[in-house]
Amino acid sequence: MPKARKKSAGKPVRAALPRPPSPKAGVTLIVAMRARAGQEAALEKELRALVAPTRAERGCIAYDLHVSSDQPGLFLLREIWRSLAHHQKHWETPHMKRWGERKGALAASREASFWKQIA
Repeated sequence: MPKARKKSAGKPVRAALPRPPSPKAGVTLIVAMRARAGQEAALEKELRALVAPTRAERGCIAYDLHVSSDQPGLFLLREIWRSLAHHQKHWETPHMKRWGERKGALAASREASFWKQIA
């Protein structure tokens, strides 16, 4: 006969999952980028290609790509890194070196600023 599983106060015992790092502890980078005329689809393709490898990088808490609902060709990246040093290492990766070579032909403008979450 199998042994009964031990319950705590009538509820099954569950292992605690590790908590994700808090964005408050890191640094946030917001990047708004406008595609060159006729390069909207190509820019989107290149930006999408950065998402998975960047999310896998050490120190990456979040890396989210958005497209404007009312301004065609406008993209927004929200990046959260454990530290500024992690973000700096991000630029040394093969996918970011590739992006560095291509962005000038695809993006007409780029505005970026670092943020620190306070609440």
